[in-house]
Amino acid sequence: MSLNDELRAFFDARYQQIPPEAREVMERAGRELAESGQAARALAVGDRAPRFALPAATGRTVTLDGLLADGPVVLTFYRGAWCPYCNLSLRALQRHHDEITAHGARLVAVSPQVPDESLSLTEKHELAFDVLSDIGSDAAKQYGLAFDLPDDLAAVYDSFGFDLQRGNGGHPRTLPVPATYVIDRDGVIRWAFVDTDYTARAEPADILAALAAL
Repeated sequence: MSLNDELRAFFDARYQQIPPEAREVMERAGRELAESGQAARALAVGDRAPRFALPAATGRTVTLDGLLADGPVVLTFYRGAWCPYCNLSLRALQRHHDEITAHGARLVAVSPQVPDESLSLTEKHELAFDVLSDIGSDAAKQYGLAFDLPDDLAAVYDSFGFDLQRGNGGHPRTLPVPATYVIDRDGVIRWAFVDTDYTARAEPADILAALAAL
């Protein structure tokens, strides 16, 4: 089963359990984000990847330059540990981690959550790659991925118990559009997946194919 088949199966099993009024808000917000042109504003193949220096779950600072010194980089942005689609995606990347590193690449994940949240996620899913904290979504903004939740969707997330105020270090409204980039050693984006639909993610097989093509 592909990752997106797994994500669709999860969606089909869980979505009808969400109250109808909440589903209406989520669907409307999804349509508005898709129609906003956000995905088209994100960085794409051929663009130079903006540099960043972000804290890892362990507290040390990880820089894009430091990662690129070892080879190409697979950079994935996710919404947070509270998002089940993000968790499924990260676990799929972990299953393919050895194959990614076999191409000489480094895998790193970025979310707007504080390091403690990243550490909990890393330990829970036994992730072997760095999970970085982009508090305030400054890196996501540089990549053209950051957007602000509308008021009604933020209220729905609050009703679900997603404490984004705490988890995102006082920046509860700003999230990244889920995206994955393959960046070559010169810092140029050679493959990109960006989709405003948070239930769709980059397929590990496509990431591996992009690395093989470098």
